[in-house]
Amino acid sequence: MKPIRFALLTALLIPSFPAIAADSAPLDLKQENVIAFVDEMVKDHAFDRLALLDVLGNAQIKQNIIKKISTPAERSLTWGEYRKIFITKERVNAGVTFWNENKDMLDRIALETGVTVEMIVGIIGVETYYGRITGKDRVIDALATLAFEYPPRATFFRRELQQFLILTREEELDPTIPMGSYAGAMGRPQFMPSSFRAYAVDASGDDKRDIWGDWADVSGSIANYFIEHGWRSSEEVAAQATLGGNWSGDVPAPKNTLKASSNVEALSEEGVLFATDLAADSEGELLTYEGDDGTEHWVGFHNFFVITKYNHSVMYALAVHQLGQQVASMVNADAS
Repeated sequence: MKPIRFALLTALLIPSFPAIAADSAPLDLKQENVIAFVDEMVKDHAFDRLALLDVLGNAQIKQNIIKKISTPAERSLTWGEYRKIFITKERVNAGVTFWNENKDMLDRIALETGVTVEMIVGIIGVETYYGRITGKDRVIDALATLAFEYPPRATFFRRELQQFLILTREEELDPTIPMGSYAGAMGRPQFMPSSFRAYAVDASGDDKRDIWGDWADVSGSIANYFIEHGWRSSEEVAAQATLGGNWSGDVPAPKNTLKASSNVEALSEEGVLFATDLAADSEGELLTYEGDDGTEHWVGFHNFFVITKYNHSVMYALAVHQLGQQVASMVNADAS
């Protein structure tokens, strides 16, 4: 392994690791799937076998990770319930503080990329509460547990473990240090390892891609993710809608639609009432949510569905959009 870069290691370190929980056990390096994985990493990616075995020998298989990923929620949240988690006075205020403290950096990245500050702020706010909630598991533990002890998604997490080991070599990180979620999502933007390698950028100019401790890298990486998934600068995200007199048929039920199948003109002709400056042939999709005060309708445009590339949920996308808007409104009000 290459030497660890001191600056980033310092950002990742915590005062001390907690004692290994009773439901944890070292990864069994003699398991057939582990042996096959090591063989592949040596053959296809030129890893040193002994060094890789040493890293994997430090990984802990944690039963609580398997429980979290395999136990479904007791019931699905409605939009009203989901919104209460992320659109709170406290989180909005935290977003205002974050924006004001990082204004020059955020403005620069927005100017360079065309991704609005409110979108970057909305993502960070929903994902990690502006860095407050980034996960309590070592990434190596999460990915090893799910790659080797969770058959339903072993293929996906085996690939992410591969990507994680490659990126720690590329970034000169000790793979036993980085922390993340129980699913292996890392740092303040909660990138999976494959997303890190594909989209993380050095936006601070220090030759590191530090998504754990450098807000410029975090913000630039989020903006780059959006650009690579087709974000259109200056275009609207969504508009609240109602069903007018021309609407025929039943009221649409809430569903997780992740692609626009219509356009502004067609929706208007069907009786969907909404305001937009987008052209008639611009992509659009009618979305229905179950809010606290009854059914809500929105029209999601192209950029709305770019947000769903970050997380495949229309509730997530609307929460990011609304949080960013509310933070922006307060920042602008304070400025004036």
